[in-house]
Amino acid sequence: MIDRAMVFGLIAGIGALAFVLELVRRRKLKEEYSLLWLATAIVLIVLSVSRPLLDVLASVVGIFYPPSALFLVAMVFVLFILLHFSTVITRLTQENKENAQQLAILRWQIEQTQKALAAREVHADENQNDQHGRVD
Repeated sequence: MIDRAMVFGLIAGIGALAFVLELVRRRKLKEEYSLLWLATAIVLIVLSVSRPLLDVLASVVGIFYPPSALFLVAMVFVLFILLHFSTVITRLTQENKENAQQLAILRWQIEQTQKALAAREVHADENQNDQHGRVD
């Protein structure tokens, strides 16, 4: 028996698969971030095509209308994707903080070096003026 929800799941899965592959091909999405999306699309396609597998999954979870299990599976995968992106954002935030701190230290060191060079130039100019004053 083909249900509209299963047809929608199949179309959504194929569409998501094609879209993610196109994003990777155009280098708009890195391969490492596409894996969970690809897995989600493939699982949706497999469950949409295999009604017995969907029935087993629905009965294990306690869902009375098996096509609703497609949406549950999709939501679980989306939660995993969100968790993955949260860990990536956390790592990038920490790296950004460390880079900002290192940049601040480097700026301070450059300022100190520039001040020291300026002081040496002033000191060198004073020495030159003193030597010229004595010779004259």
